[in-house]
Amino acid sequence: MRQIIAMGGGGFSMEPENLLLDKYILAQTKKSLPKVSFIPTASGDAESYIERYYNAFNTLSCKPSHLSLFEPDFTDLEKYILDQDVIYVGGGNTRNMLVLWKEWGLDNILKKAYENGVILAGLSAGSICWFEEGLTDPLNAPLYKVDCLGFLKGSNCPHYDGENKRKPAYHESILTRLIMEGYAVDDGVALHFIDETLSVSVSSRPKAKAYFVEKMGCEIRETEVNTIFLGK
Repeated sequence: MRQIIAMGGGGFSMEPENLLLDKYILAQTKKSLPKVSFIPTASGDAESYIERYYNAFNTLSCKPSHLSLFEPDFTDLEKYILDQDVIYVGGGNTRNMLVLWKEWGLDNILKKAYENGVILAGLSAGSICWFEEGLTDPLNAPLYKVDCLGFLKGSNCPHYDGENKRKPAYHESILTRLIMEGYAVDDGVALHFIDETLSVSVSSRPKAKAYFVEKMGCEIRETEVNTIFLGK
């Protein structure tokens, strides 16, 4: 079974006091102590980001580690990745991340891991990367299209409710056919795909939503995805 859990935002990096999405990801392994590796490439391996990851995941039932491509400490990258139960990709610059991944051959290794049952997860850049296309947002610059790994069909727009420029840019890009139709996801929502098909949408925030966004004639149509709140 192939699984991808793509978050619009949330998890330990945005909601350190609310780990519902992180716990959901770990639960999908069906293991009491799963191995989870954080890949912070998109943030340039920001030390504070890595520290927040360990602060959160050391409180959960798992064996956390992280993968650095800036200061590599592995001897066999493929063996390390395939030995994990979950790969959790952080946010940041999607394009820079993918360039580095391809240079190291990590894109092909992740494809193999995916096909071997390793759960792929992440937020923002760590969500966009699994789709065919996405919009990335450099600081103080317009959003632009980035071609991604294509494990999932279509495009992806995270932070749909969290960043003012996301929604209009995504709509305009689909209307002009710059980017293909796809899923727009609020912060706090995770789309869980099984064998490339959306299985369920879950959230750590009661009112957070996800949508399938497509062009209908000269207009945009948003179809809300039924989302289950993981809290009480």
